[in-house]
Amino acid sequence: MRARDGWIVRAKLREPDFGLRWVFAGSGFAGGGAFGYGHAVIKIAPSILSADFAALGEAIACVEAGGADQIHVDVMDGHFVPNLTIGPPVIESIRKRTRLPLDVHLMIEEPERWVDTYVRAGADMLTVHVEASAHLQRCLTQIREAGARAGLALNPATPPSAIEYVRDDVDLVLVMSVNPGFGGQAFIPSVYPKIRQIKILLGSGAAEVSVDGGVKSEHAAPLAVAGAQILVAGSAIFEAPDPAEAVRALRSAAASVPRK
Repeated sequence: MRARDGWIVRAKLREPDFGLRWVFAGSGFAGGGAFGYGHAVIKIAPSILSADFAALGEAIACVEAGGADQIHVDVMDGHFVPNLTIGPPVIESIRKRTRLPLDVHLMIEEPERWVDTYVRAGADMLTVHVEASAHLQRCLTQIREAGARAGLALNPATPPSAIEYVRDDVDLVLVMSVNPGFGGQAFIPSVYPKIRQIKILLGSGAAEVSVDGGVKSEHAAPLAVAGAQILVAGSAIFEAPDPAEAVRALRSAAASVPRK
């Protein structure tokens, strides 16, 4: 309870905005209702996996100035995926440098062992893989009880039906458009129909759909049409000459969906 209360205090200070803002495409008019997928202001989540870790604070400040909606943090254990990245101490440091929500993506085995640790470190959203937890519903419940939003990630070969019996336990479904483990991979286009199927399974619930892996500006509009609400992008943003402008360009590309 103490850890959960501590998170609540931090959340009040940060006041992260998880709401989805709706605008009419190409007009800048806000406040109306949606008239089909792709007409929401898509959230942009820069993935720090592609940032310069020697200047991580500056990199985050840059994308925050560019209008990023949240920061995506990839945690890898070298077992579930063939790579090692960062742990709780780095997330604690990131938390001190930004007011943006932190979506911490656990690409690790037995994620339930680490839920409380990462929420205490500053995760606002904690995303686990359906392929990594033997007791998935219990793990998702544990995340919510710790005070974070619960996310569920699906690898490219995992079918949408994997979410069917836990759809009421998730706040976010993260659809991998590459095989997880490394940045800079090519986008897998079969994600488009997969997103549409997931949207149907989720129905009118509040869970958001996020896409992670190889996302570039040319994918933004088709992803928005398919039903994606959050675009995670690493190399497309942090390897650009101006990461702040890359955030704006990705948002603009997503908003270019023709009006229906």
